[in-house]
Amino acid sequence: MKTLPKAVFNWSGGKDSAHALWRAIRSGQYDIVALLTTVNRSTRLSTMHDIPLSLLQRQADSIGIPLHIVELTPKGNMEDYAREMGRAVEHFRQEGVTHFIFGDIFLHDVRRYREEQLRPLGIEVVEPLWDATSGEVIEAFLQSGLKCMVVTAPDEGLGREAIGRIIDRAFIRSLPPTMDPNGENGEYHTFCYDGPIFSHPVAFETAGVYHEFFDVGLDDGTHRRYGYWFTDLRPADDQPPDTTRPRIPQTGASKSTDNE
Repeated sequence: MKTLPKAVFNWSGGKDSAHALWRAIRSGQYDIVALLTTVNRSTRLSTMHDIPLSLLQRQADSIGIPLHIVELTPKGNMEDYAREMGRAVEHFRQEGVTHFIFGDIFLHDVRRYREEQLRPLGIEVVEPLWDATSGEVIEAFLQSGLKCMVVTAPDEGLGREAIGRIIDRAFIRSLPPTMDPNGENGEYHTFCYDGPIFSHPVAFETAGVYHEFFDVGLDDGTHRRYGYWFTDLRPADDQPPDTTRPRIPQTGASKSTDNE
């Protein structure tokens, strides 16, 4: 039997991450040994999505792939991110990992950064959602059976009203025509709690909505303040896993016929 290359999946807990993982598993091309996630060292929340570490762990448990946590310094910069990720990459290199998988769609500067950081270390960047238009990607997501909820939205855009909405056709139709339907430009972030990659739904509850401001340094040396709305997510009592529920196996699956 052919040995598959070992890969790490970079897991945010949201829609595009889940969609890319779904495709990577269905391809049968990789042995995914870990879900790598970044969290704030102080709050224990994921970066941008603000998903509690306890829920990220429950996602990983239901998916059946170990979670590897990278802790970031609160209000750290890109140097802090690069340093901590470098340590994680070196750890996985020692374990024989040769591929890192991401859920980007069309952010070329982001992909270029990943490749510049990882290629010198012998790690290949894989982007399962890359070779399709944004419209094709959202249509494939809607057909995948993955279930996600909006948990973060900026003031300058969808705002508070989007928090808690389920990503379905009605939600996509409600978006302004100038907005990327996948939220690839940061229009919204999500929490994925059910679908074909999970052995059982991730039980969670919401405890309200809160608002935060972030000061971002611009290239010209000035700063700009951005406001974001967040859902206060919390784990709920677990439902017993449904051991009869079909789930995508990691290996031996036929390759997806979707555009990839």
